[in-house]
Amino acid sequence: MALIGYARVSTEDQSTGAQLDALRAAGCEEIIEERASGGSVTRPLLARALGRVGRGDTLVVARIDRLARSLSHLLGVIEGLRARGAHFRSLGDPIDTSSPQGVFTLQVLGAAAEFERALIRERTKAGLAAARARGRVGGNPGLKAGDAAAVRKVSAARRAAVLAARVGDAEAWLPVVRRMRPGRPWGEVVRAVNAGMPAGAVRWSSARLVRAVRLFVDEGLAEAELLAPAPRRPAADRLVAVVAAMARARPGVTLREMAAELTAMRERTPRGGSEWAVSSVAHLLARARAAGMLRDVGT
Repeated sequence: MALIGYARVSTEDQSTGAQLDALRAAGCEEIIEERASGGSVTRPLLARALGRVGRGDTLVVARIDRLARSLSHLLGVIEGLRARGAHFRSLGDPIDTSSPQGVFTLQVLGAAAEFERALIRERTKAGLAAARARGRVGGNPGLKAGDAAAVRKVSAARRAAVLAARVGDAEAWLPVVRRMRPGRPWGEVVRAVNAGMPAGAVRWSSARLVRAVRLFVDEGLAEAELLAPAPRRPAADRLVAVVAAMARARPGVTLREMAAELTAMRERTPRGGSEWAVSSVAHLLARARAAGMLRDVGT
């Protein structure tokens, strides 16, 4: 149960010294420093810090304004940590989600944020109604005009939102990816990730998982080799040797039994499938006999 520290200043000429001293005094085993505006949610080192926090760990900051400048961003980060079984602590504020008092403070902040969102919604509705009454329509003029800067800004915001979501659920899929890639194809990795998910959760697809890993690689949160091509499937000659060995070990085994056993072993078929057919086993046995590998075996 580690304490992971995060320190931030906005410019190169500012110092994180005071924050580092406070975080070390609090017992942080690892501290990640960043120089970036607090108003930006696309902070790669913050994403890295969040990715380092595992179940039971605590993300620690000197003050909450070092983590976020908006209440909605702060609550989003904290909820993402809590969903993974992790905690958040601000040394200069009464927020420690591992304590009842800290949770109460968080609930008060959440209620305030919901009230603020309600006010914003009401003001937005009133503004749109007034604009329609004057013959104006809503929307982003820059996007409608195809302005490149506006398109880049929207694209960056969407990317930041996706990154925040993937950091929040990385504990459920990234360890599996690191364990299996690039040695196993994406289809097998996806099945392993989905097998560990709770009932009712949205299942991953290969394309979605690859996009998540590529995003992490681009942000420096994962190793580039995870995206390397998987090795070619086992050569058919190896499969011939496998079925020949099965037939020699159990002279009375049937083709159907061999197909079921190969499927249970998760041995891939010559075409890469996972379910073995009797005809595929028969074809490999015929090749084994032609190669002289099954003399005196009656299967």
